[in-house]
Amino acid sequence: MLQFLRRRTVGGWHVRVHARLGNLYRFLGRYPEADAMFRQALDFSIAVHGDTAAETRAILNDWAVLHKYQGRFADGARLYRHALKLATAALGEENDEVATLYHNLGGLEHARGRYAEAEPLARKSVEIRTRLCGAGHPEVAADAAALAAILVELKRYDEARRLYTRALGTFRKVCGPEHYEVAVTLNNLGALAYATGRLTSAERYYKRSLALKEKLLDPAHVDVALTLNNLAVLHKSKRAWNTAAELYRRALAVFESALPASHPKVITCRENYAQLCLAHPCVPRATAGAEAGRAARPERVIERLRHRSAA
Repeated sequence: MLQFLRRRTVGGWHVRVHARLGNLYRFLGRYPEADAMFRQALDFSIAVHGDTAAETRAILNDWAVLHKYQGRFADGARLYRHALKLATAALGEENDEVATLYHNLGGLEHARGRYAEAEPLARKSVEIRTRLCGAGHPEVAADAAALAAILVELKRYDEARRLYTRALGTFRKVCGPEHYEVAVTLNNLGALAYATGRLTSAERYYKRSLALKEKLLDPAHVDVALTLNNLAVLHKSKRAWNTAAELYRRALAVFESALPASHPKVITCRENYAQLCLAHPCVPRATAGAEAGRAARPERVIERLRHRSAA
């Protein structure tokens, strides 16, 4: 009876609005608000469409994407795998929705550092989507770029470079030179160049990516901070301590304002900044009130690192 009443009072419009708001808040980096919207959208969708419907599977996928951004990897994997099971049962494997779920699952395993598990999932998405859309489709390029990022971590650099270069050409041709996917791929080419010791090329790619991201996104967006952090690591390698410290501060201010304290990106960036300050005490630190909250005060992390090194 309760389910019947909910169907009478909640319609597809409620599902769509909450799902769209969830994706908007995620894009803006407002993760707690996005989480609340997706939770409500899923509840509405099950009431209106049923728990196996395409609308419900789409919300499961979008909510899992958010969990990945939040560092809630186990929750994200559970939602992705449930959506994949439902989609495969309803549509078979040769389907765009199934390819997207393999892509996203591979990306999540990549984010949590499980690269060997990520590779076959990412390859599956490339194979399915190539058969469906053809090699020159931007969705195939996105799948290939995601696979390339995993191959970099596995130190299979030649294949990664080929995939990235092909993807960048597709994005520029189909989407235009100032598209978000172009910015992401430039950042990833920078990471590949850095991993293979080509620091000048890496810096050039990172700077081009950062300029595009700052044009397309809010300066306080997590994606902007990702490239700031990469530039900080690069300048640290070049022994440009002050520049590296400033970039770490900017990245950490964004990470700490948008992500939970337990997120791997927050922890890694905070410790890298603190280690830099510990190794080079002459590096200027942000004054009280500058930057944002904890990013301005690495002292507690420094003390913990001192204690660890003395143990």
